[in-house]
Amino acid sequence: MILVCGEALFDLFADETSDRLTFDARIGGSPFNVAVGLARLGTPAAFFGALSHDLFGQRLRRALAAEGVDLSFALGTDALTTLSIVGLDDTGSPAYGFYGKDAADRQIRKSDLPDLPDSIDTIQIGSYATLVSPVGDSLLALAVREHGRRLIAYDPNVRPTVVADMSAWRERFADLLPHVDLLKISLEDLELMFPGNDPQTLAETWLAQGPALVIVTRGGDGATAFTARHRVEVAGDAVALVDTVGAGDTFQAAILARLGETCGRRRSALERLGDTDMLGLLRFAARAAALTCSRRGADLPRRAELGRSDIAVS
Repeated sequence: MILVCGEALFDLFADETSDRLTFDARIGGSPFNVAVGLARLGTPAAFFGALSHDLFGQRLRRALAAEGVDLSFALGTDALTTLSIVGLDDTGSPAYGFYGKDAADRQIRKSDLPDLPDSIDTIQIGSYATLVSPVGDSLLALAVREHGRRLIAYDPNVRPTVVADMSAWRERFADLLPHVDLLKISLEDLELMFPGNDPQTLAETWLAQGPALVIVTRGGDGATAFTARHRVEVAGDAVALVDTVGAGDTFQAAILARLGETCGRRRSALERLGDTDMLGLLRFAARAAALTCSRRGADLPRRAELGRSDIAVS
């Protein structure tokens, strides 16, 4: 089982006409999406985060339960649910505005960290929950405590509209990196935090500092994976683009699910990955992300939509 840690919120998609602004509310949040994505791909997942008792929080809890996500680690709080206002530019890329100060998803303290059963082999953390207080310090403490006992996966998923200070993102990234086994980072996030730096040089530096596998995603242009011994690259799948909301979360969920189906979710398994293994992982994840991009919002694919279980690499 994979324990996914972080925020759950509502995305409000804005539609503007000449005289009004309307909103289409969709459940979301990067960790929420990853947990749902894993469940839809047939991988047991649990959610560790704080969910509000308000209307939105109740809906989030019901949605996770309906997808089969284990909620035994989820906490309840009277703090309100974060709302994310999403506007789309001409390319379909999302622009976010967050209303989340003192909201429910931030209300995890170190004293709330659970004792974990042996059935949990992987911890996935990411997005702004790793940075804002008090939840950010709590998730860092969890990664430090569990590294070496379980696989730790990390996707920074930078949100400048939540924390604009890139030095704060870099500092938390540096804090986490020694305790991470699998790092997935988008080229967009890489360029926000480390402008002007070569992605391959950065990936090689990060591999020496902690992770056994680094994946840099490039949206529709595909992704590149790095280990200490290998570098492989795949192109993105062609798709009739609707929007890219949830694409990165889909990619991460697919990588973790596919690892469980093939090589195993252990650091030693990452260290043994060969070119063929890495190509298979990337192509599976790229296919899954393309499906999400073909529909509005973070509507992640189910396992049956990805076709046969053996994804060709030739």
